[in-house]
Amino acid sequence: MRHTLKVLGVGLLMTAAMVARPATASAQVVQSLNLNLGVWMPRGEDTRVANDVWIKDLPVYRFEVKDFTGGEVSAEWNFAFGDRVELGLGGALYQRTVTTNYRDYTNPNGSEVVSKFKLRTAPVTGVIRILPFGTARSFQPYIGGGIGVINWRYSEVGDFIDFNDHNNVYHAQYTATGNTPAPVFLAGFRAPVGGDVWAITMEGRYMRAEGNLNTNDFLGSKIDLGGTSLRFGVLVRF
Repeated sequence: MRHTLKVLGVGLLMTAAMVARPATASAQVVQSLNLNLGVWMPRGEDTRVANDVWIKDLPVYRFEVKDFTGGEVSAEWNFAFGDRVELGLGGALYQRTVTTNYRDYTNPNGSEVVSKFKLRTAPVTGVIRILPFGTARSFQPYIGGGIGVINWRYSEVGDFIDFNDHNNVYHAQYTATGNTPAPVFLAGFRAPVGGDVWAITMEGRYMRAEGNLNTNDFLGSKIDLGGTSLRFGVLVRF
């Protein structure tokens, strides 16, 4: 993973340098702020990493991977070098709690054995955008990529069954945290509003990463942190 991120970073910097070369030395560096609301969607069951905790949990608990689809907020500060290349530094926050219960077991009184699974991610990213045509005063599609670090926290809290102790029901909290590097791939567009200062934005962004879990606490040894973000926002240039 680290080698892949290094190659990706070097490649993006070389691409940006070649595209930006036609710009004159006196070209102004324009800064902008992009604020977004969106939705984060986890990778599907058929593409998740081996030993992913949700895949291991699915036969035992009543939930689906898509239940973790949830809202995301993000912000990014951008530095445009001419009309074709832009560097963006930003962060995002996603958090989702899914309430679940055992598929085939209940409490002795017949009530459900309930737990809550919670994932929080807060990625910090650096990306390069390539804007092949258009200007700040016109419709501008773009593609890009970069690298990021995902600060994450995953927990399973509630009542659990000890199958090695006569199906005894007990209450517990299992938590894992980490900081995981991840490649970033993105594509989107900007549509100006009344000039070159304000713009409406839409962006799709994909990140791929995985975190390590303790199998004494969780059924799986990994949590797949990869997924797709769809972001809608407002951009203002300074």
